Amino acid sequence: MRRSRITAYVTSLLLAAGFALTGAATAQASSTAAATGYVALGDSYSSGVGAGSYISSSGDCKRSTKAYPYLWAAANSPSSFDFTACSGARTGDVTANQLGPLSASTGLVTISIGGNDAGFSDVMTTCVLQSESSCLSRIATAKAYVDSTLPGNLDTVYSAISAKAPAAHVVVLGYPRFYKLNGSCITGLSETERAAINGAADYLDSAIAKRAADHGFTFGDVRGTFTGHEICSGAAWLHSLNWLNIGESYHPTASGHSGGYLPVLTSTA
Repeated sequence: MRRSRITAYVTSLLLAAGFALTGAATAQASSTAAATGYVALGDSYSSGVGAGSYISSSGDCKRSTKAYPYLWAAANSPSSFDFTACSGARTGDVTANQLGPLSASTGLVTISIGGNDAGFSDVMTTCVLQSESSCLSRIATAKAYVDSTLPGNLDTVYSAISAKAPAAHVVVLGYPRFYKLNGSCITGLSETERAAINGAADYLDSAIAKRAADHGFTFGDVRGTFTGHEICSGAAWLHSLNWLNIGESYHPTASGHSGGYLPVLTSTA
C-alpha cells in the first residue's frame, strides 16, 4: 500500500510443495514466458520507486534494476524484455504510453495499476496532514471511486492488452497493506486510520482481482508475502513517510520487490 523467519521458511516449503504438485504446468508456463517476450507495464509499484538503483534513461519514470520485473527478467532470460512501467501512471497513461512493445510474440505481461486512479497519494496526504475524520472521509471517497469508475478503467486497459498481445499470460499484481496494526512505531496516524488505510488496500485489491479474473488474467496477491513486513513491523519492506524523499514514501523497498513481489510473480508467471 513481512513475515518472521519461521513464517518465511514455512512459506518456502509450501511453495516448494505446491511446485511439486503442479510443477509441470508451472514450469511450462515459465518456460513459455522466457522463450518469448516479457513486457512489464504499470505504475510506481512496478517501476520500482523506493527500490533505488534507477535506470538513468528512465527519467521521472524511475525504473529500477531492483524492481520485480527487472529481477524476473534477469533470472529467466526472456527472449526480449520491455520495461515501460512508470511512476505516477494511471490507467489512461498505460493505454496511451506503455503498450507499444506488446505483440503477438509477447509471452508474459505484468502490470500493477489502479492505485493512482483511486487517489492513493491524496489519501495519504490527507491522512498525514489532516484530521482523523478527514482521513476517513477521503478513504470513503476513494472506495466509492473504486466501485463506480475504476472497474471500467481497468477493463479498458485489460482489453487493450489482450488485443495487442493475444497469446500473452497476463499477471496483474496487487498492492500490499501498509501497516502492522498495534505495531511499535510512531507514524502520526491513529490506529483507526491505519486500519482504514489497510482496509482500503484490501478493497482496491478485491476490485482489481475481480476485473483481472473476468478477463482471464492471473491476480498476484502480495499481501501474504508482505505480512510481517508492513510499516511498524520492525522489519518493514515499505518506506514510511520520508520528508527528505516524499516520492519514495509508502513504496516497497528493494527487499519488498525481491521478497514480496518477485516470489508472487515467480509462482504465477
